[in-house]
Amino acid sequence: MSLVGKEIAEFSANAFHNGKFITLSQDDIKGQWAIFCFYPADFSFVCPTELGDLQEQYETLQSLGVEVYSVSTDTHFVHKAWHDDSDVVGTITYPMIGDPSHAISRAFDVLGEDGLAQRGTFIIDPDGVIQMMEINADGIGRDASTLIDKVRAAQYIRKHPGEVCPAKWKEGEETLTPSFDLVGKI
Repeated sequence: MSLVGKEIAEFSANAFHNGKFITLSQDDIKGQWAIFCFYPADFSFVCPTELGDLQEQYETLQSLGVEVYSVSTDTHFVHKAWHDDSDVVGTITYPMIGDPSHAISRAFDVLGEDGLAQRGTFIIDPDGVIQMMEINADGIGRDASTLIDKVRAAQYIRKHPGEVCPAKWKEGEETLTPSFDLVGKI
């Protein structure tokens, strides 16, 4: 069952963020756009490449009013150790949420049978409603640059009800207004 259009579940979790341990809940997420990036495990192989890539896009995402959260089933203590040990992960400035209880991974339906989070990416609107979700197989790394246009499209349709963004839409391009007259014309 798809989670798109559903509000995120209540949660409370510890995270590592900018050299400190913090506690986050769904209330901290609401009121802003957010990206949740689930990944299988710290001290692994594909995961640091993805998180580093996400860090490279972080400034642009923040300029769009988006906060980024990475989530794995590791603890916040392991996140700190990985941050301190890895040159790539050491650059991360967004919150790294620990989910050792698996509650968040279950709520987002990305918990694998092996007890690890799958590679799930979610865009969440300021009301806490999931607007986009993608889940990749463990061996397929994600490209964080694709999130920029998806966030812009989600923000556009939120501000312009009744309009939709076609494939490959870029900010400033034409949108569509679904109507009877448009059926079969595209």
